[in-house]
Amino acid sequence: MSSPSRRSVLRGLALAAAAASVPLPALAASPASASPAGYVPPLRQMRGMWIASVVNINWPSKPGLTPEQQQAELTAWLDLAVARRLNSVFVQIRPTADAFWPSPYEPWSQYLTGVQGQDPGYDPLGFAVEAAHRRGLAFHAWFNPYRVSMQADPAKLHPDHPGRRHPEWIVPYGGKLYYNPGIPEVRAFVQDAMMDAVTRYDIDGVHFDDYFYPVNTTAFDDSAAYAAYGAGFPDLAAWRRNNVDLLVREMQRRVRRAKPEVIWGIGPSGIWRNKATDPLGSDTSGGQSYDNLHADTRGWVKKGWLDYVAPQLYWYIGQSNADYVKLVPWWSDVAAGTGVQLWIGQAAYKAGTAGQPAEWFQPDELARHLTLNRDHPEVGGDIWYNAADVRDDRLGSISAVVSGHYTRPALAPLLPRLAGGEPPRRPVLASARRVSGGVELHVEAAGPRAPFQFAVFRFDRPARRQDFADATHLVAVVPAGRHVRWVDPDGAPGHRYHVTAVDRASRQSEPSRERRVP
Repeated sequence: MSSPSRRSVLRGLALAAAAASVPLPALAASPASASPAGYVPPLRQMRGMWIASVVNINWPSKPGLTPEQQQAELTAWLDLAVARRLNSVFVQIRPTADAFWPSPYEPWSQYLTGVQGQDPGYDPLGFAVEAAHRRGLAFHAWFNPYRVSMQADPAKLHPDHPGRRHPEWIVPYGGKLYYNPGIPEVRAFVQDAMMDAVTRYDIDGVHFDDYFYPVNTTAFDDSAAYAAYGAGFPDLAAWRRNNVDLLVREMQRRVRRAKPEVIWGIGPSGIWRNKATDPLGSDTSGGQSYDNLHADTRGWVKKGWLDYVAPQLYWYIGQSNADYVKLVPWWSDVAAGTGVQLWIGQAAYKAGTAGQPAEWFQPDELARHLTLNRDHPEVGGDIWYNAADVRDDRLGSISAVVSGHYTRPALAPLLPRLAGGEPPRRPVLASARRVSGGVELHVEAAGPRAPFQFAVFRFDRPARRQDFADATHLVAVVPAGRHVRWVDPDGAPGHRYHVTAVDRASRQSEPSRERRVP
């Protein structure tokens, strides 16, 4: 939780939401905590949500809003993340071969102004990154690599759109337009377009969604590219799968070369292959990403081509064709020993939604997912789709998650490959004094650069080293600065405080010296 009290955060969020016409209901009453006796809250846990821009799903809520209105809307979404005790946001900034920043490669997104290529009057990506970081939220830039348009007429693209200048790059299918993943120049171009944002902005992660090839049929007509580049492959599907493999592998190399501490991962469809098709597959009977989308998601994890994988396990516990209870252990086994983090994509959008099966009308369905995750140590957290459903909290389903699983703050995950880097300098806890609202801490950064966050630990006895290994005593994660004052509303005389500094990679300093409240 960041520096203000929960009440003040919600009050500020309500004001921001009103300004942005994004209504925010309060957290609903929810079932009793799902935390069993003896449960130890983790120090690190992915708690993210997806903020979608394609067809104005979340942000902006409609095209043509003023810069001030767009900024107010995004501010409300970020404050929502803080209020729901999340630590990361995944914001879609390239929904359809366009850009939410001034890109030299592709036009401004139509979802900003209603007109593709029209300058929105400010830099949405720059604003979003800064606003997220000011709240202590990690910012993951969400890209769709190959989708060009949600309609099928190339003539409706901006005149300078790469798809107009290179019509041979475009494949129409299903009422939409796509870049052809089988053309090497296309693969290089889409990487260049995405890497422009990576190199120019202070993002924390690069994220792909689950869309690659849209279908496993020749109705997606890439026959000319297959004739030109498909020699040596046994069939069209194998060639297409190799094209996607190349994109994933090359993006890993380019991101890591440009910014080694930026996290790279994918949120794929939740079923790789069914066991009936492949003995390595899951005990399911749903759509297979390996075959339908030409996405070898299991292979990417096993080969270490990702920092994390976030499979979209959008099924309820007990679902006959794709049981959440069976998929979590399957993905845990895939990730085990690879060094690739496993975060679960959760279907907040299904809870309490008309037309869904009865199981999605159980207020604790999503909370039970996280309870089950605790039995699988490979699971390092969850990402919620999408922001509107995290806000709406139908049935109190998100409240049940927060009250049962997010009772303590959590730092973002630390990648194994970054754990050995130099941590921040130990901060100085200059004072801990009683004030009318609780106990005010004054924290000072040490070293030449301010850390990203301060993690505040509170004890009623002298702390031991092992007390900092989990979140039992963690009471707040506060956006950092050179000098930060934060009030603990639950602080009292006799409490003892320590503070650690946390950098953008989530490395943590040694604890500060103790300050005891007189």
